[in-house]
Amino acid sequence: MSGFLDGIRCGDCECNVDWGERRNTIASIAAGVLFFTGWWIIIDAAVIYPEEENFHHAYHTCGVIATVAFLMINAVSNGQVRGDSYSEGCMGQTGARVWLFIGFMLAFGSLIASMWILFGGFVVPQKHVVYPGIAIFFQNAFIFFGGLVFKFGRTEDLWQ
Repeated sequence: MSGFLDGIRCGDCECNVDWGERRNTIASIAAGVLFFTGWWIIIDAAVIYPEEENFHHAYHTCGVIATVAFLMINAVSNGQVRGDSYSEGCMGQTGARVWLFIGFMLAFGSLIASMWILFGGFVVPQKHVVYPGIAIFFQNAFIFFGGLVFKFGRTEDLWQ
């Protein structure tokens, strides 16, 4: 999956661009845009609905947990998970795998919790204001997919 940008062609034109060298740049920019968009959406919802009865301040917890998961997932390199890294670190390959697993659990958990908030807090009670619930879900979805793009869209071959 990490080689999805290698096979992109620019049609039949003779302007074939070597995406391999720009792959890390493109993946980093795409992940940053997704992460930024997620936080921009929730800031917009918080500004539009500052009242507690429309948008509880506790709902920001899902986005914070998704951000922590984003950092946890991308703090471990693929080489450390495979056991190919130069240094063993504190707990070695097993510790890297456990850290990555906990990061993915937090990411999926925050995404599921945002769906629960959307449907349990806004759709099922049939509130007249649904946008904060949609904003919470999209914030977590954008952060989640941004973390996946940043983790699996880049290659470590260019670092050496």
